[in-house]
Amino acid sequence: MMITVEQVRALAMTLPRTTEHLIRDRVKFRVGSIVYVAFSRDETGMGFAFPKEERAALVASEPGKFHLPRESEMRFNWVECRTAALDEPEMRELVIDAWRMVVPKKVAAARLGDL
Repeated sequence: MMITVEQVRALAMTLPRTTEHLIRDRVKFRVGSIVYVAFSRDETGMGFAFPKEERAALVASEPGKFHLPRESEMRFNWVECRTAALDEPEMRELVIDAWRMVVPKKVAAARLGDL
């Protein structure tokens, strides 16, 4: 079963400081000006904030699921995945970890202490 924008929205909108934007027909979730999750136009792909130094290992671990961003985006802390390959628990972990990268530590601690 494919992860949907609606499933990600339901989670993302519970994360403090998150706003949703439609930019060039792509749904994006961000904190301030920093995007931490973005969908492809057809919603078959989802990009998310992820530490640059760990992404090669993530892609190598499951190349059918994860892939590097295009060359012009390699400078960002970002990786992409196929939404059809994700399950709900994995999506939750990726989205929360991406959000955690873009909010102040005290905001993350306050929210994640609830989990």
